[in-house]
Amino acid sequence: MRAALSILGLVVVLTIVLLMSKKQMQARQDLAPRPAASAASATADPNLPAAVGRQVQDSLDQARQRASGALP
Repeated sequence: MRAALSILGLVVVLTIVLLMSKKQMQARQDLAPRPAASAASATADPNLPAAVGRQVQDSLDQARQRASGALP
């Protein structure tokens, strides 16, 4: 009796693990970018890294100005 319940418990746990891993794999597939879309967006705007760099630099400058204005 004890062995049968142990095996049944293992089967239940294995089923739960497999179902959860299946859901994770489906979620990862849904989030994965399509190769054609990512290639098209990368070649569409070659100035994108420069624009991102400018945006980061502007944000840092704004933060620096706010910090210097907050000091007495």
